[in-house]
Amino acid sequence: MLYENIKKLVEYGIRTGLTPECERIYTINLLLEMFHEDSYEDVEAEEIVIDEEGCGLEQVLAELLDEAVKRGIIEDSIGYRDLFDTKIMNCLMPRPAQVQKEFWEHYAHSPEEATEFYYKFSRDSDYIRRYRVKKDMKWKVDSPYGEIDITINLSKPEKDPKAIAAAKNAKNSSYPKCQLCMENEGYAGRLDHPARENHRIIPITINGGKWGFQYSPYVYYNEHCIVFNGEHIPMKIDRAAFTKLFDFVKQFPHYFLGSNADLPIVGGSILSHDHFQGGHYTFAMAKAPMEKAVTIPGYEDVEAGIVKWPLSVLRIRHKDEKRLIDLADHILGVWRDYTDEAAFIYAETDGEPHNTITPIARKVGDIYELDLTLRNNITTEEHPLGVYHPHAQYHNIKKENIGLIEVMGLAVLPARLKEELEILADYLVEGKDIRSNEKIEKHAAWTEAFLPKYENITRENVMDILKEEVGQTFVHVLEDAGVYKCTEEGRKAFMRFVEKL
Repeated sequence: MLYENIKKLVEYGIRTGLTPECERIYTINLLLEMFHEDSYEDVEAEEIVIDEEGCGLEQVLAELLDEAVKRGIIEDSIGYRDLFDTKIMNCLMPRPAQVQKEFWEHYAHSPEEATEFYYKFSRDSDYIRRYRVKKDMKWKVDSPYGEIDITINLSKPEKDPKAIAAAKNAKNSSYPKCQLCMENEGYAGRLDHPARENHRIIPITINGGKWGFQYSPYVYYNEHCIVFNGEHIPMKIDRAAFTKLFDFVKQFPHYFLGSNADLPIVGGSILSHDHFQGGHYTFAMAKAPMEKAVTIPGYEDVEAGIVKWPLSVLRIRHKDEKRLIDLADHILGVWRDYTDEAAFIYAETDGEPHNTITPIARKVGDIYELDLTLRNNITTEEHPLGVYHPHAQYHNIKKENIGLIEVMGLAVLPARLKEELEILADYLVEGKDIRSNEKIEKHAAWTEAFLPKYENITRENVMDILKEEVGQTFVHVLEDAGVYKCTEEGRKAFMRFVEKL
């Protein structure tokens, strides 16, 4: 069986272009060494079916991992299996210089051709584990702001007890400094840091500096990419950040690029490493129209307006991205120092700054666009996690920060919801007391609030109802995150800020 699976895997490498035909024997020998095997027979083996979900590859890797466990090479746990199958895939992989050369050869034809090549490569190499990504639950809901994307993230494997125990006993390491560092390329990984031996980074130049371009292994949307600084330095929203966004968009005009904010609560999960996220996807926010045009003194040539969106967004548009960079820098400077007590917006309290921006850049035809989402991370006794953060009544669905991806209209909801919604569905159909089950009691008040809307809940429609209500709750979460509400009073307060520009 080992010989058969090795042959299947090598054939897969050759057919996908990961491995050249002339390296067939070399690759077989690399794999044999991994399994401490001294001999090989060329046996009959079926081809791995290459599908969108990578299921055929998953099966072969699973059997090879079982063999490694059987031979005592690895322990049988998710952590050790993930480290070892990455090592297996690296046997098929070209060196980084080869990948970079091919990428830029494709780029010479078009940026789209280059990213298509690299995205396929990242999936074929199993850096993007398609068979895990397919487990994510995804659906859409209509809202007053457009069609909102909802996902329940199931693609990150849960840590098993063996891995947790082993990680506690492992020697602390600060290499790589984080999961966004250049040093991850080719890194074997450890139980508290994912293996990246099958990872290849494309070096690019952004604002005169060395940066890396890669895809997210979790792919929350189509061609979800990460653009990260070659140095491990903190996130910062400033004029240079706007310049960097457009530097990338000019090189890859079919991709948008955005940045998380640079303050806790309203920022992303990794504030310690300067990076952006982008991709080949049009979010609801990008489709949302400008509901009120505004003119900013000194920038009369720049089209500007308030976007019809639950968060507070100024959109600016111009053929010359330098005008947008100048205006964005001006808006950021005013917003950093802006206080409006009547609207409960404070630039700082006790020396702690609160105002920042989540920016998103894109090109539409021959026009550059920049969406500037105004953020504020102030907390109060009533809202200790943040006033402009999901409020407590919605924490049963979403408690985590509203970062860049959610700002644009895609919910990334916790994995726990899958099981909770399945249990909740049974309780609703059977009319059982939700508060009697500790796993779903947190959803009791939420369900009681929406149940009167539905005359008849059946086994056939219950999950559709729950998905709709989860989606509408996320819309409310986005409204919570807006510093100016979509009300007459909120729009007047928004205009008070605009008039200061």
